[in-house]
Amino acid sequence: MQSGSGNNQLISDINVTPFVDVMLVLLIIFMVTAPMMVQGVDVDLPKATSKALKGSEERLVISIDNDRKVFINEQIVSVEFLTQKLGAILENFDKKNVYLRADKKVPYGIVVNVISKIKKAGVDSLGMITLPENEEES
Repeated sequence: MQSGSGNNQLISDINVTPFVDVMLVLLIIFMVTAPMMVQGVDVDLPKATSKALKGSEERLVISIDNDRKVFINEQIVSVEFLTQKLGAILENFDKKNVYLRADKKVPYGIVVNVISKIKKAGVDSLGMITLPENEEES
């Protein structure tokens, strides 16, 4: 608060400079961290000759990375509890469609074990996510 210029009135203005400074810092933090949030689970997908499927609905994706860790979307889950967690999640879905992304270096037996646990959870349709043969790996 400052006193007026000669008359004894107080001028009460809000100083917005600190508020603007904090907002700009938050904006910079979100701009730097936003690209990292979009990446998801890093999986080296095998290549296939099929064409991509078109869909507008929210997809439930099970991923197996190179370290043999299993993820539901981007949340890690143990293989022992995959059927229970997936069953609880699928109760809220009308269509019980699930997609599987597995790193190409993961042994076939582990992928088949995860597929059997997915099917036990009551999945109607299981799709496999691959890279097109002509697409370069990033």
